[in-house]
This record gives sequence, structure tokens and C-alpha cells, in this order.
Amino acid sequence: MKRGDMKRGGGDMKRGRPQHGARKPSHKPETFSDRTTPKLGPDGLPEVAITRRGVERWQRGHPWIYRADLAGDPALQGGEAVRVVDTRGWFLGKAFYSKVSKISLRALSSEDVAIDRDFFAQRIAQADALRRRALPGEDTYRVIHGEADLLPGLVVDRYGDYLSAQFLVKATEERKELLADLLMAHFKAKGLMNRSDVSVRALEGLEPQKGVIRGEVPATVGYAEGLVQLHADLLGGQKTGTFLDQRENHVMASQYAQGEALDCFSYVGGFALQLATRAQRVTAVEISDAAAAQIRANAQANRLGNVEVVVANAFDFLRDAVDEGRKFDTIVLDPPSFAKNKDAIDAAVRGYKEINLRALQLLRPGGILITASCTYHVDEAMFEDMLESAAADAKRRVQIIERRGAGKDHPVLLSLRETRYLKCFVLRVL
Repeated sequence: MKRGDMKRGGGDMKRGRPQHGARKPSHKPETFSDRTTPKLGPDGLPEVAITRRGVERWQRGHPWIYRADLAGDPALQGGEAVRVVDTRGWFLGKAFYSKVSKISLRALSSEDVAIDRDFFAQRIAQADALRRRALPGEDTYRVIHGEADLLPGLVVDRYGDYLSAQFLVKATEERKELLADLLMAHFKAKGLMNRSDVSVRALEGLEPQKGVIRGEVPATVGYAEGLVQLHADLLGGQKTGTFLDQRENHVMASQYAQGEALDCFSYVGGFALQLATRAQRVTAVEISDAAAAQIRANAQANRLGNVEVVVANAFDFLRDAVDEGRKFDTIVLDPPSFAKNKDAIDAAVRGYKEINLRALQLLRPGGILITASCTYHVDEAMFEDMLESAAADAKRRVQIIERRGAGKDHPVLLSLRETRYLKCFVLRVL
């Protein structure tokens, strides 16, 4: 990260004084660079030393320490909770250790606290307290947002009486039974689904997993978004069942819906059904037959007869609609991520520009475009630049009405920009 005072604490290191928050080592300071067997701290946890660059990163609050910033290669199996120290042995905090991933340390605490059952129970309660305050009366929300809730490698969503979790790193995988017990007890849940069928686990040398691990979970669970009732498939749906990060943006969309509306990349209709509560007609475009069937079922359940579902590639649909001279008053673009890594950024930007250019061409004057990106590697500034370029090519004057992100149940850790991945702009064509 570029922000923060990278030099802070460096002078103290030169003068031999402990940095802010550091504690006197319990043993004689030594050099760690050639050591392979970690020394055990007073609590019995292995100590992992990090370089000066790693110390600066830790002190800025970034929760990840990369392998290149370890002072040596500790002989650990991975998944351990460890004591993080500098090369003199000064205590910095505690973290999960990974043997395989490029991210070797994931911060748990800067305090010398026990990483035990009570620790995880308190973190779960702390995370849920935020949701209950920010979303009073709601029972569907993200409970644990990984590093943003100081529980790295753990994602948990709540759907009323049921929970759906992802154990993303070896440390949380090895504590899966403990975490499952704590989650079930805290929420008095009826069932817990394991949705650890994600590719990121491969970076930790873990195989994908999914299935019920506690209680019983029905084929689908119902939940509300504003006045719209939806259903999520916790076993077969996207992510933990659906895209909860867009829930607040779904409801927002109904405020801007008017006339003829179009929702591309509709999935199960989160945006389309909200548009249908106010728009005259809604066309929902979805490439998956199964998802399209769910849109129809959701529309019928909500008695929304003004939704037409089209099974098609959204890129093709938008291009054909422009060629046919069609016009809309409200358009939503909520595509999947277009870039999984930095090498795909240029292609992703081209993809975003194409669909946004077409949408701007399709809007009548005064029309609203709600456009989103969940691609972390395309940041907000890059996304806005793309929108400006698309508007210029479409020869449209465009206002920005709102800049939005994920809902309040997806907090952003200030020192970890990766937790701020979702961009959602509300635009108006003049």
C-alpha cells in the first residue's frame, strides 16, 4: 500500500528502541534469517520474524505479510496461529501462517491475546453487532467479511435461520468444526452450509468443498429485499447462495426505475424485480437457463407480470438492440468480474466500455444507467475514466447521480483496498 507513513518507526529501529505497540522479547534478540525451526514464545506459539519492510507494512495496518517479507523460511506446516516478531524478537502481534500461499501471514491481532475459542467467539459477536446496528430488523446479511472483520479466511452469510460459510485458508479450514459450533450457537441457526467450492482455496493447497456441515438446510431459502421476496439456493447458487453485496443497490434501483427498463446479466433478478415494482415493462437478460427460470419463478411469486426474461448473451443482446434502434428509460449492467488478475485489466476495461457504450446509446434523454463492477483490479478511478470514454464515444452528456459500493454488511478495512471491490454508479443521460 502506498498510503501511510512508511518511515514511521524506522528511526526507532535504528536507535534500538521498540516500536509503538512492541513488547520486550522474552529471550535474547537474535538474527532469524538463517533459522528454519521457529522458537516458541511464552504462550507456546511459534514465532515468525518479518523484515523491516514487513514491519512497516504491519504497522500501517495492512493485514497481509507476503513471503518475500519473512526473515527466513519457518519450518511450519501452515494453518498455525503464530507470534509475529521483528528480526530482533520484538513482539508485533499474532497471525495465521500459510506455508503455500504468497500471503504468508494474515493478521489476527496486535495484542498478545490467546487465539482460542473465546477469541473467535468474541470476533463473531463483534462482527454481528455491527450488522445489527447498521441493518436493524434484517436477518439476511453478510455476517463475517474476512479480513474486514479481523477474521481472515472466513466468509459467512446469514439467510434467516440458515448460514452459509466459506473457509478459504488452511487456518480456517483446520478450525472449521470450532467455527461451525460457534456460528451455530451465536445465531441459534437451524443449519450451516459449507460453500468452500472456490478457486482461491487452491492457493492454499486446499480442495474445493461444499455440503451441509451442521443441522439441515432446505433446497432454497427465502429472504426479502425491500418489498421483493427472493429465494437463494445455498448449495448450488453463486457465492454462498446469491450476491448479498448488491442488496442495498437492488433496493436503490427501484427509486430510479421508469418506463421501459432493461437488466443485463440479471442472474436471478435482483435488479430486474426491483425495477418491475415501478417500471412499465422490464426485460431481464440472463445467459443461464437455470437462472432465467429462477427469475420467472421469482417474478411470479411477487406477482410481477411485467417482466420478460430473455436467455441470451448480454453483449450480443446490447449490440443487436442498438442495431434495431430500440430505446429504454432505465438500464442496469451488473456483470460478473471481467478480470481475475492484473494481466486481464486491459481486456476487462474494453469489456466494460463495450457494454456501457451500448447502454448509453440505448437510453432515451433523461434515462438512467445503473452500472456496476465487482472487479477489484479495475478500481473506481479506472471505472469512471472508462465511463467518461464510453459517454464521449456515444456522444452523450452524462451526469453522475450516485457513487456506491457494497452494502453496510460488507465493511471495508481502511488499510486493505482489496475489501473495496464493488463499484456501482448511477448515471443520467441529458
